[in-house]
Amino acid sequence: MNNTQVLLKRRPMGAPVAEDFEAVTTTITGPQDGEALIKNEYISMDAGFRNWMDEGAGDAVLPAMALGQPVMGLTVGRVEESRHPTLRKGDLVMGRLAWEQYSLAGDDFLVVLDNQDNDTPWHYHLGILGDTGMSAYFGLTDIGRPQAGETVVISAAAGAVGYVAGQIARLMGAERVVGLTSSDAKGERLKTELGYDDFINYRKPDLNQQFLNACPKGIDVYFDNVGGPLLETVLNHVNVGARIPFCGAVADYNTQHPQGPSNLFQIVTNSVRLQGFMTHLQLERYPEARGQLTAWMKKGQIKSITHEYDGVAQCGHAFADLFSG
Repeated sequence: MNNTQVLLKRRPMGAPVAEDFEAVTTTITGPQDGEALIKNEYISMDAGFRNWMDEGAGDAVLPAMALGQPVMGLTVGRVEESRHPTLRKGDLVMGRLAWEQYSLAGDDFLVVLDNQDNDTPWHYHLGILGDTGMSAYFGLTDIGRPQAGETVVISAAAGAVGYVAGQIARLMGAERVVGLTSSDAKGERLKTELGYDDFINYRKPDLNQQFLNACPKGIDVYFDNVGGPLLETVLNHVNVGARIPFCGAVADYNTQHPQGPSNLFQIVTNSVRLQGFMTHLQLERYPEARGQLTAWMKKGQIKSITHEYDGVAQCGHAFADLFSG
């Protein structure tokens, strides 16, 4: 049958643009022994995958993506045919496959989802109930642990992890939740749609004054999705005993010369806890995270927001748009 795929046409130089990718029509055959044919219904655009588009960027998490091959990504779809020992026809699966309409999966990282849960939209498994939503959950419940009376700041607050983290911080008792974002329009949405108390537009020149205005009592928890120079500014405003869940470093994804903070001694003087984490290392706790996130949604205490493009061929445009804000 015909298969639409989006290939890595060239390695991005800085922020990805749509021309770095190419949509093609190929053919795909049925599964061989040990494989399953999966029809991908949703594909997630995740900024972290930009890391593996560079030459020689492979690591233990994911090998470097090859030029002329389908771009790797997270998908959710149905098993159409199977000669796999554990996957059955009709299974709903989420995993690391590729930007393509159909995938042949063998020993890939796949999670079989609940076929009977008809109330949960499939795309939730790539968003609020997927790696992004669970990153917000683990980062705050394990590391951030906001308390009553505390101020929580979220970077990339309008992104897939950030918008969930802000809502969880409020549910955990934070007195003040502030979002870092790239425009006033997105900041206003954080306040009106997601209950943020205030926002900081990091593209404006008066950044330190914005922090003083938005966080008059200092910062107790900083959920960091960005890293880079922005972290340096935040460290000048943290309170004694602050916690920093370090989830991502979007500021570094598009540059060959990352810039870290020059004031790391602030971590010492203020007894700050800064800890990185990876959601996929918490596999045994996925039911816990998904269960709590689902419970909050059913009570109307947390909401899911998505931005959707129609058709696999749009993946390159969608990924470029992600980095352009």
